[in-house]
Amino acid sequence: MMRRARLIIAAVVVVAALIYVIIGGIRGAVVYYITPSELLAQAEQAREKTIRVGGRVVPGSKTWDPATQELRFRLTDGSATVAVQYHGAPPGLFTEGQGAIVEGSWDQAGVVRARSIIVKHSEEYAPPTPRP
Repeated sequence: MMRRARLIIAAVVVVAALIYVIIGGIRGAVVYYITPSELLAQAEQAREKTIRVGGRVVPGSKTWDPATQELRFRLTDGSATVAVQYHGAPPGLFTEGQGAIVEGSWDQAGVVRARSIIVKHSEEYAPPTPRP
């Protein structure tokens, strides 16, 4: 009887540990962000804090200076638009019209000073077209 109780207790501990690891992993993988409209609505509270803003890169807004490594573009959610400035090479899949999440700070001039850019890509797979 004592052996069975120990086995049950050990199983409960293992299951609890697995649940803790799974929940912790999910929580760490989730990226929360606000839209440009939400950022503008809470502009004063967001000033100089670390924020994440997600939206689509406005076509025609991307400027890249390879000499200074400065990338500028605008993000929109369809209702509002915010300017973004990033220092560094753009991510490989970064294009205009594409979804992106930037992490950085909202400065006094109304520009998101991005420290990182996460490119959102389509989850639809299309096989490569065969070459003739």
